[in-house]
Amino acid sequence: MFVETTHRSTAPEIMDNFEMKGEILRDALDKIASINRLLGGNKVTLEGIKFLLCSQPKSAIIRITDIGCGNGDMLRALSDYASQHRLNFILIGIDANNFTVEHARSLSAGYENISYQCLDIFDDLKTHQQTDIILCTLTLHHFKDQEIIELLQSFGRNARLGFVINDLQRSAIAYYLFRGLCFIFGLNEMSREDGLTSILRGFKKEDLIAYSRTLGLKNYLIKWKWAFRYQWIVKIA
Repeated sequence: MFVETTHRSTAPEIMDNFEMKGEILRDALDKIASINRLLGGNKVTLEGIKFLLCSQPKSAIIRITDIGCGNGDMLRALSDYASQHRLNFILIGIDANNFTVEHARSLSAGYENISYQCLDIFDDLKTHQQTDIILCTLTLHHFKDQEIIELLQSFGRNARLGFVINDLQRSAIAYYLFRGLCFIFGLNEMSREDGLTSILRGFKKEDLIAYSRTLGLKNYLIKWKWAFRYQWIVKIA
């Protein structure tokens, strides 16, 4: 039976339970980060950051906040990049699951410019300290359409330069290819089921354009990237 991708799925994911903890979750977080890195996901986000920083002086102190930071892999990659290019990044990871935050902290020991907070973004971003760039990698699809609008409105209020969305394309091809990746990477049952659900909760380009129109965005770019994801860069300043 061919999977239906016309509309975004509203099916829940196991990882949406913010009280979840333990080795199964730890394994899922690390596998997700590994697959994302292997398929070029970190590069997609970094490209967006570089675009937003193109007019900023190299000496500027840049605060970058990663929403739904998972095990912190993206932030560690950014810290390494900043060290290599002598950039001044202050990196903040936010996640609603305390076990996830503690795991990210343990993996980021020694990275002095990375800190983590366990926050409910819908409550806390309303009063969150101003940042320069907000990142949202493989996180936006977890929310319903109206929640996405509210979340992106808060991004617009809190990000001085803009925000970078890196998320999944809703595609039947991607769905069936991921089933093959599950076997190759030996993903546990939770990772397999959540991964397939994530793809069905992902986006088509017209979804992102519709959000942009609803939000009244004027300066943004939407590009398809390998592997079956969209890079959505919104420039504010």
